[in-house]
Amino acid sequence: MIPSPYKASSGEEGLATGLTKVQAGIITIIILVAVVAGVYYMVTQGREAEKPVTVELTGDFETDVVNIGKALAAHGIKEVKYTVWSGGDPNSVMRVYGIVEAAARITKIWGDKGVDVKITVTTRYESDPKIVYSDYISKWTLGQAPDIMANGYVYIASLAEEGYILDLTPYLEKYSDFLEDFYSALVDAMKYKGKIYGIPQDTEARPIYIRKDVAECAGIDLTGLADKVKNGEFTWKDLYDLALKAKNAGCAEWGVIHRKGSAHPDLIQFIFAFEGKLYNDATGKLVLDKEAVYKWFATEKAFADAGLLPSDMMGWDWGKQIHPTVVNGKTLAFIGGVWHWTEWQTKSYYTDPATGEPRPLTAEEVHDFFYYTLFPAGEPGKKPVTLSQPYAWMINSKAGYQNPDFDKLKDLYLKLAFLLVVKASDPDINAIHSIISSHLPVTKSALNLLRDSSWVADLVNLPTIVSGEVKNSISDIVARTANPINVAFLEDATYMLDYTTFTPKHPLYPKLAEFFAEAIDKVLRGTLSPKDAVDFLVSKINADPDLKEAVEIVGEIPSGWSLTG
Repeated sequence: MIPSPYKASSGEEGLATGLTKVQAGIITIIILVAVVAGVYYMVTQGREAEKPVTVELTGDFETDVVNIGKALAAHGIKEVKYTVWSGGDPNSVMRVYGIVEAAARITKIWGDKGVDVKITVTTRYESDPKIVYSDYISKWTLGQAPDIMANGYVYIASLAEEGYILDLTPYLEKYSDFLEDFYSALVDAMKYKGKIYGIPQDTEARPIYIRKDVAECAGIDLTGLADKVKNGEFTWKDLYDLALKAKNAGCAEWGVIHRKGSAHPDLIQFIFAFEGKLYNDATGKLVLDKEAVYKWFATEKAFADAGLLPSDMMGWDWGKQIHPTVVNGKTLAFIGGVWHWTEWQTKSYYTDPATGEPRPLTAEEVHDFFYYTLFPAGEPGKKPVTLSQPYAWMINSKAGYQNPDFDKLKDLYLKLAFLLVVKASDPDINAIHSIISSHLPVTKSALNLLRDSSWVADLVNLPTIVSGEVKNSISDIVARTANPINVAFLEDATYMLDYTTFTPKHPLYPKLAEFFAEAIDKVLRGTLSPKDAVDFLVSKINADPDLKEAVEIVGEIPSGWSLTG
């Protein structure tokens, strides 16, 4: 019988059976590996799920800080680095040290809650905030801009347009109570196209300071002058007359001294004092008001022609010429700011008559030397003004970029930067800044601290400051400025905010302000008449395609108008 070809021999059956067992074993191993891998994947994914890359803000500061700290720690982050830049007068260093102190306070909260993370802050402070702004722009395009910048609110528009700063609106929705502590006009100044891009850091007024001793020497009675200015009864023509009287009597070398270099923002007050406009809310365009600008130029020209204002005023040096002239009584009046009240107490601008050596003024001397009032109306029928330029904390739209896993943890780093600014706005931090820099407080709670005599008396000990770096950096300034005289000045000067004005939050306003500075410099030096200077501005605007589109030119140069006649 021939075997069927489909029936295996006994040997073949054994081989077939053996292959089946091997295959079964391999399959079993594959299954076991897959099961183990699956379990491992689920376990590790579960662990990754325990490492949040975002934290929802609750509006409770400590809860939010702790949640973000824990999330960072879960990713192995031990240290978070931020950089803060700012600029301005020497006493306003809390514009950077406020963030340093906030970092120390948050780090302390983490330590108290067992969160092993710390924040370190690198600072940069310049005398010229415009340099800080221009460097921010250039460094942002290189990926090297600071995480936080405190600077003038006027820069919000241009930075927001370019996407260089963070829209804080969604964060502040959870921090509405925090926002309500700020004066509403200041919050409005932080807005651009309906969104909030900054947190107020400080604000100010720009009074006219008048030397009491110079006035007395010239037989000028200052009694009730501030009220006359408030009521529009005292104008720039009246100030001209007093300045001329003081100079002719040999009581002062100059009648009026003002800022150098830039027309923004101090000299812009002239436009508002003549009831001119800089911005059209209806069209969203900048305005060149020819009548008001001409009257500004003609006013300064009248002072310069009479020898009451230096023809090279725009080129003077702050520390070597402007402040020494003011504090040593060589001028009747000075267009200054509230912050100068304490700057004069910390910088050696004054020459001691007994020793001949330079030294700062005491608070008592500042009080005895200086009378202060609003910026007078430009002419009868107009109103007095002042001008505020709030400083704003602005957060880089890529804040935290220098830290590990930024792309993954960006939300945590951005929110932590926001919370740093919230903490830097603590009432005591803002009140300390207000006193040592002589800026007006931006929150109601900070103003309440200024009214607390026991808190002011204890301030020299810096009891609330956590950071040793901050204590070491500001202790000398605090010792010189934490004086009831200075606090009383700030409280008294607050009324000026009822008369305050703001320059436009328009991206091209800084360029227009540069042209104003160039024009008034030419007027003072006598290379352009006030009329020609206005025409010069018109030509500069028309020659710039961006400005030509963005600026409305209104009004006419008044025929025959002069300050003195």
